[in-house]
Amino acid sequence: MAEKKYGIKTETIAAFAKALGHPARIEIMRFLAKQNTCYFGDIHEELPIAKATVSQHLTALKEVGLIQGEIETPKVKYCINRENWEYAQQLFAEFFNQQLCEKKDGCCQ
Repeated sequence: MAEKKYGIKTETIAAFAKALGHPARIEIMRFLAKQNTCYFGDIHEELPIAKATVSQHLTALKEVGLIQGEIETPKVKYCINRENWEYAQQLFAEFFNQQLCEKKDGCCQ
């Protein structure tokens, strides 16, 4: 059986959702969204995240393009990728604003 192909928007929103699928990554994104400029420093000092796992979380967010910057020590600076942030907002809005079909009797309550 051939592998089913999905559209680019579907693949992209799935990648964003996967990258955001950990509470630490949500908190990292919230923290960085509040910054006026690239953040220089150790994010584990700002959030309750163990230093050993910070790089792993930042890498996952960077791989899908939600953040940008240098995450390898000693160069530690990162910020929201504003273009991809806005694109993610658009994709999630489109997804969650879909019109649901009318509920049928006997279906899930």
